[in-house]
Amino acid sequence: MTSTTKVKTENKKVTGGDFLNLGMYAFAGLGMEVLYAYLLEPAVYGVTMESFSTAQKISHWILTCATWGLFALVLIKKSEKKYGFPLFGKGKPVNPARWCLCLALIAIALTADLISWGGFKIYLEFLKTGPLLFVFQYLYYAFETMLFLLIIIFGQRALELWTGKANIPYGGIICGLTWGLAHAFTKDPLTGILGLVLGFGMGSVYLLVNKNLKKAYVILFLMFIV
Repeated sequence: MTSTTKVKTENKKVTGGDFLNLGMYAFAGLGMEVLYAYLLEPAVYGVTMESFSTAQKISHWILTCATWGLFALVLIKKSEKKYGFPLFGKGKPVNPARWCLCLALIAIALTADLISWGGFKIYLEFLKTGPLLFVFQYLYYAFETMLFLLIIIFGQRALELWTGKANIPYGGIICGLTWGLAHAFTKDPLTGILGLVLGFGMGSVYLLVNKNLKKAYVILFLMFIV
């Protein structure tokens, strides 16, 4: 598909607003966890999320992952069937310079986590949770990565259609302003700011790998967990 201001699919003109809506649905999917963690599950368990038992934490992550997986599946299918924008494809090869920039962004993310966590995030979380919870928590991260990647992809497509330009990481800006800043309310302001910066970097990765979903997913997951 070309980066024109409007794309015609069947008899309908597809606009940037259609893709921005998909991105917002992906963000709403992420927000379902808030509903589970702060309203539904505390009502069922009789305790706040901070007091969940091991079994309750695992149940929370399984429920959240199932919800996120369903959102991702529906949005990917809708993008392809309704708007003629398939997300899976080989795309153009990624040259060594672009791979180096991706590695640099992973290194920056690692450095930021070393500063904010005071050590290696993966190791510290393993010590904090133990092997069983660690596995389910990182499964949770894997599904979360898929949804914020969809925010990036659909946000990028929306702004490209509106502006006619494809070399600016619009998707990363939208990801930072939604998923990133949401952490300022659910966690703390510093985490929100870091999320904003990380979102922009992740949007840049999507462009660096020539908009290849699979490659972008792997790099974004690494950036997120280091």
